[in-house]
Amino acid sequence: MPRIDRIDLSVVELRLTHGFTASTHSAKTLLHVVVRATTADGLTGWGEAPVPVDPYYLGETTDTVWSVTRDFLAPAVLGRSWDTIEEFTALYGRVKANNFARCGLEMAAWNLLAATTGRPLATLLGGAARTRVPAGVSVGMDSDDDRLCETIGRYVQQGYQRVKVKIGPGADVKVLEAIRNRFPELPLMADANCAYTLEDLPRLRDLDAFGLMMIEQPLAVDDLLDHATLQKELATPLCLDESLTSAGRAREALALGSCRVVNIKPARLGGLLEAVRVHDACVAAGVPVWCGGMHDFGISRAANVTLSALPGFTLPGDNSGSDKYFGEDIVTPETRAVDGLIEVPAMAVPYEVKEDFLKAHTRRRTQVTA
Repeated sequence: MPRIDRIDLSVVELRLTHGFTASTHSAKTLLHVVVRATTADGLTGWGEAPVPVDPYYLGETTDTVWSVTRDFLAPAVLGRSWDTIEEFTALYGRVKANNFARCGLEMAAWNLLAATTGRPLATLLGGAARTRVPAGVSVGMDSDDDRLCETIGRYVQQGYQRVKVKIGPGADVKVLEAIRNRFPELPLMADANCAYTLEDLPRLRDLDAFGLMMIEQPLAVDDLLDHATLQKELATPLCLDESLTSAGRAREALALGSCRVVNIKPARLGGLLEAVRVHDACVAAGVPVWCGGMHDFGISRAANVTLSALPGFTLPGDNSGSDKYFGEDIVTPETRAVDGLIEVPAMAVPYEVKEDFLKAHTRRRTQVTA
C-alpha cells in the first residue's frame, strides 16, 4: 500500500531541434513539469505534465500546472495510503479541470504502483495486445511547400507509418495538394486545431479530394453539435482531440456522431485512468482510436507508447522517437522508432531518469512534504 511522503516538482526546459507551428501557436522551447513522488520506504515514482507554455491549447500553462500541483494536488495525497489508481485519484477528486496537472501526478502514482508490485504498466492498464506499436509523425506548418515535402520525405524514409500535417485557413488545400502530388499513397491526416467554423464548409468539403485518413478537430474546442453537422457533410472522417476532455465527453460525441475517430491523449484527459475509459468506450462503439502527443519528454512518452498497446489503438499515433524532437532526453533508454515501430516497455520501470541532466535543465524547483 504506497504512501507518498514527499513530492518534488521541477520545471524542466528542453529545446526542440526544429521549431513547431500550428494554427494556434508556435513553439521552440518546452517547459514541462516533472513530478517526483517518494514513499516513506524510499520508492520513487516519476510523472510528467507535458503542458504548453501558453494557454492556446486547453488553457493550462506551465505556471498553472505548477501552482495547482503544489497548492492543491500534492497536499491532497501526501501522507495518505492507497491501493489502486482509482483510490489515488479520489484523494484529489475535488479539483476540477486542470487535466495536465492531474496527469502529471497520476503518472507518478502509476510509476510507483509498477515499482511496488513489480508489474509493468502495460499489465496494470489491462494487458498489451502487441509488443510493438506503429509510429506516426506530426509535422508543423511551413510556408514553403517544397521544404515541407522534403521534411515529410525524410520521415517517410525513416519508416514512419503515417504523417499528420497542421492546417488552417489559407494553409490547407494548396498545402495538401502539394503533399499529395509528391506522396500520392501516403497515409495522411490533417490537424486544424479548431481553426475553422461551419461557414468554412465549402473549403472543408474540398479536403475530401485528398484521400485523408481524417481531419482532426476542425471546429471549436467546446462544440460537439457543429462537429456532428459537419461530419454528415464530409466523406472524410472527423477526429476529435481538444473537445474530448473526459470519458463522458467522449461518450457524448459518439452518441451525437461528432466524429468517426478519436485521439486519446492522457495529458488532455487527466491521466492514464481516464484514457483507458475513453479507449473502452470507443471499442464498445466500434470507433478506432490513436494516441496523440504533446512533444512529450521521455517519462510521458513511455507511458503513451504503453497505452498504445491496448487493443483499440488500431491507428498509428504521434509516438515518434524522442530523437525527432530533442538532442537529448531526460531518460535512458530513450524512445526510438525502428522501421516505423516502437517497442512497448516490458519492465516495471523501463527507464532511468538522468538526474544530473534533469537538474541541469531545471528552471524552477520546489518540494512539498507531508
